[in-house]
Amino acid sequence: MKNQERRAHWRRALATGAATLSLVALTACSSGMETSSAPEAQGADDGQLTIAFLQKQGDQQYFIDEANGAKEAAEAAGGVSVNVVDLGTDSNKAISEVEAAIAQNVDGIIIVVPDQQIGPQVIQLAEEAGIPIMAADDTIEDSDGNAAPFTGFDGTSMGEKVGGEAARLYQEAGWTAADTRILSAYKEDLSVCQQRVEGAAEAFSSAVPDGPEVIDVGTDNSATDAQDKAGAVITANAGVKHWIVWGCNDENETGVVTALQNSGVAPADIIGVGLGAYLTCKDWKAGQDTGNKAALFISGVEVGKAAVNSMVDLLKNDVELPPQTIANTEIVDATNWEEAGVVCT
Repeated sequence: MKNQERRAHWRRALATGAATLSLVALTACSSGMETSSAPEAQGADDGQLTIAFLQKQGDQQYFIDEANGAKEAAEAAGGVSVNVVDLGTDSNKAISEVEAAIAQNVDGIIIVVPDQQIGPQVIQLAEEAGIPIMAADDTIEDSDGNAAPFTGFDGTSMGEKVGGEAARLYQEAGWTAADTRILSAYKEDLSVCQQRVEGAAEAFSSAVPDGPEVIDVGTDNSATDAQDKAGAVITANAGVKHWIVWGCNDENETGVVTALQNSGVAPADIIGVGLGAYLTCKDWKAGQDTGNKAALFISGVEVGKAAVNSMVDLLKNDVELPPQTIANTEIVDATNWEEAGVVCT
């Protein structure tokens, strides 16, 4: 497809409303979910296609899974290669890698931005080059506020499931608000994290109107930082007997739970509900007594597959990028994580 045609296709996708396509239901495959079959290798472009897949924090297990899913989809489609680049948390590197991808004349760009504020710049770069771009995991907008096509999760819905499970476990434990605190750990300037923890808090308070105080813990979304930042909060609340923990991802939740247990809090006095399950499952796999009581299972594999399938469908078959493709999620715990398909590495 010529550059002008590509530009027209993805600009139309940006201007489209917030229609949502859902990935198909969960199944007991290795990732725990299904995705739609890969597009047939025919259409507007018959040659080899190259897609740049640029990810923040590419060393985290979720993003490793996502990259693997992207490669699997490319292999299934045939005639497609995916170049995965780890951006870390460096926004300047993200911009330079977009420029590098353009210089390499890639056919499409999928990006998980380290900072949503660079959205207008990376979208403009791709638009001027006539290369379609889509966001994964974290939404981005152009300078006029138009959202790029997006593949990932509904942050608010995810948080609501986490908060609902935390409320159920809290009520089951018979704890009281007076001697319980909720630690909510997340990267505070990231909109998807805000959606998740706000959704958790709203669902919890809806189920438990007079619930415990929520204490926010600002982190960089890594387990190490969550553990470090939680330490000071735990020390400042030495009289608290019971703790509830949630966060933007598994790194945050498991980091805080580790800090609590290292400070002498018994696992029985911790209700940690993760978001991802790829780290919380490690204690379950080891048969350990743990404060990680449950987690929302999300599949990076399926997000990677869905993003690449959508991009290939545009490039090969002239099918516009869906404005939003939202993946399924489910709560798992020590009793059912393997059956659900969580892969512990």
